[in-house]
Amino acid sequence: MTDAAKTGLIEGEDGRTGCFWHGNLEDYRRYHDEEWGHPVTDDRRLFEKICLEGFQSGLSWLTILRKRENFRAAFAGFDFEKVARFDERDVERLLADKGIVRHGGKITSTINNAARALEMKAEFGSLARYFWRFEPTPDERPAVFDYQTLRANPTTPASVRLSRDLKKRGWSFVGPTTVYAFMQAMGMVNDHIEGCHCRAKIERLRAEFVRPV
Repeated sequence: MTDAAKTGLIEGEDGRTGCFWHGNLEDYRRYHDEEWGHPVTDDRRLFEKICLEGFQSGLSWLTILRKRENFRAAFAGFDFEKVARFDERDVERLLADKGIVRHGGKITSTINNAARALEMKAEFGSLARYFWRFEPTPDERPAVFDYQTLRANPTTPASVRLSRDLKKRGWSFVGPTTVYAFMQAMGMVNDHIEGCHCRAKIERLRAEFVRPV
């Protein structure tokens, strides 16, 4: 087993140690360094993140990341008020769009979830207020991040709770693994691996972050 497989860490070309999964690919490393785990409250960005995590199901995140601008163009910048009005002609357009993942179930799910997002905003005032209610409490998070445990079971009790609640509200493609990836991406948890140069920065950002609840 390689050191990266044991620790989850690799050394970048700049000499800094980071999470292994960006593989020192420039666009992937930039996403890791500048976006992943940063706390998010913007509703459109939250909707984009949870939809793209749904599209990622069964694929690599790198595939989705490299198509993200195409997804943004195809789905009206993930403005869920606009996406909720998509009709069958839009579905046909999206199924013909080679720049995105042409999966009928995931496309119709995104349109459905946009309508559910509108309902959520009406009830809670914003998507951010809803989602941040599910942030794990300190006693639900390990004192030391356990990379190997998470690698074997990429869900948590908090992601299971959020997944169940979203499904009750009519959302789709929001299983607990997908939801946990969303929680990681939006900064609800800090899963930069111990020893990653980003971990302390994210801890600081999360400490300074004003929760929208």
